[in-house]
Amino acid sequence: MSDIQTLQDMGFAKEKAERALEVTGNKGVEAAMEWLLAHADEDIPMGSGSSSSISAAGGNEASSDDKTETAASAEDAPPVAKSLKCDECGKLFKSQDEVEFHAAKTQHSSFSESTEEKKPLTEEEKKAQLALLEEKMKRKRLEREENDKREAQERERLRIKSGKDMLEAKRKMEEQEMKKIMDQRRREKQEEKAARDRVRAQIEADKAARKAKQAGESPSPAAPVAAQVTVAPAVTSSPASKTYTNARIQIRMMDGTTLVETFDAKEQLAAVRLFVQLKLGEAGTSSFGLMTNFPKKVFASDDYDVPLDKLGLVPSAVLIVTKAP
Repeated sequence: MSDIQTLQDMGFAKEKAERALEVTGNKGVEAAMEWLLAHADEDIPMGSGSSSSISAAGGNEASSDDKTETAASAEDAPPVAKSLKCDECGKLFKSQDEVEFHAAKTQHSSFSESTEEKKPLTEEEKKAQLALLEEKMKRKRLEREENDKREAQERERLRIKSGKDMLEAKRKMEEQEMKKIMDQRRREKQEEKAARDRVRAQIEADKAARKAKQAGESPSPAAPVAAQVTVAPAVTSSPASKTYTNARIQIRMMDGTTLVETFDAKEQLAAVRLFVQLKLGEAGTSSFGLMTNFPKKVFASDDYDVPLDKLGLVPSAVLIVTKAP
């Protein structure tokens, strides 16, 4: 809000406010207000010429008879209104702006012209009016500070709410990611268990064959298969076992890390070796080997040309990277 508008809100006319700011060098509302109170009873000239100067110029040309006639006509003229009076409280006002300000403040609505001249304000009245204006400015300043405080509190509330929403969204994302990891680990454990079951079945079949051989019986070629069917029918005897086209290989590196990759069931073991060599980078230039734990078998150079399904690595298996002997 401009200084002129502030002075107008206090009840001063726009022309007087502009004049007060000009005289005080635009030093602010308080300086202009003090000047207006000090010159409240003075008429502020609004133009370059004044009625007094025009009268003076005409007086040089008028004769003494004209002056006599003018004085006589002035005595016969009706009384001139010198102020405006509030019929409800009796206060006198010099301008229409003062009347409008008084009406807005007191809700008085009855005013009339008066021949009484408004007396100049005493020093006590000026101080009292100045104190009232300062109190009004203080209230407006407090209201503005209170509004600024409420707006700052609202901005802080919105900032905290936005932060909480972001944290909640981040927590949900982390929960979803953790659930995915747990599901993946559960599937890997199930696959490892299935692989161990197949290995145990093969071991039992090998034991049965050795016992039969030691007893002098000719081992039946179908015996290992039968044993395997008994332990893991879904792998050997079920028609669905022949439909596996992929092999999911879990590779345990020498540094303890684990890699998981899916290969075609008809790919050779050399493809797995090449995959490991690419993952090792420069370290992969040195020789290394592959082996299984159940049953324990170290693959020889001839095994790398054999397809994965022929080596019993379908549909899933665990391979361990070892140092070359």
